[in-house]
Amino acid sequence: MNGKGTSVKEYLAALPADRRAAMEVVRDVILKNLGSGFEEGIQYGMIGYYVPHRLYPAGYHCDPKQPLPFAALGSQKNHMALYMMFLYGSPKQKQGFLKEWAKTGKKLDMGKSCLRFKKAEDLALEVIGKAVGRIGVRQFITTYEAALRRAD
Repeated sequence: MNGKGTSVKEYLAALPADRRAAMEVVRDVILKNLGSGFEEGIQYGMIGYYVPHRLYPAGYHCDPKQPLPFAALGSQKNHMALYMMFLYGSPKQKQGFLKEWAKTGKKLDMGKSCLRFKKAEDLALEVIGKAVGRIGVRQFITTYEAALRRAD
């Protein structure tokens, strides 16, 4: 289901009503908590939240033409997913997120950075909002660059 539309509005309009509603709930949480400097658009066939080239000219190391991805929201074949790249590069942030999630009693279906869900009610939206809002653009860039150095 990726790749539907060249704008967020088109992407959402191409989804079945139930998925569109769930994605809009998660999107609202992200937008209400997203720090200044990040932008929203279509990236890798999903709704992406990223550091634009004007703030980080180097772009994403895997494809420097792409802005630095922070998070993404996508509708996949069997589920919807919130990709939280900002947690992947920071074990401390991820541990804090997991600890807060555990307190909610909600089931967690998560890979390295991918949080899978079937409906918005499956998610601990407040925990997601806090996690998104906890990391500003400069901190994310610093964490990203440190993760790249560790990978070398």
